[in-house]
Amino acid sequence: MTAALIPELKTLVLDAADKAEPAGGIAPDEILFGPESRLQLDSLDALQISMAIQRRYGVRMADSKETRRALACLATLAEHLAERLAAAEPSLA
Repeated sequence: MTAALIPELKTLVLDAADKAEPAGGIAPDEILFGPESRLQLDSLDALQISMAIQRRYGVRMADSKETRRALACLATLAEHLAERLAAAEPSLA
């Protein structure tokens, strides 16, 4: 499920942060924040992205520490989201 989420999350991140996709695209493991990042996202972008995730998927990031970990790259965001969505699904037992 996580690989299927990556293209959708890439669009969500770029739209929420109002950024254009850099030349060559964004690799799933590419760093999204900090001086090494080609997107150079900041804390305001993180807030906008977390709000977009909450609107789209109904998943709320509890605190800034969780948000920082989840938004490290598209792959970690997809993993985090898949885990949270799976935990929210009702048990079939």
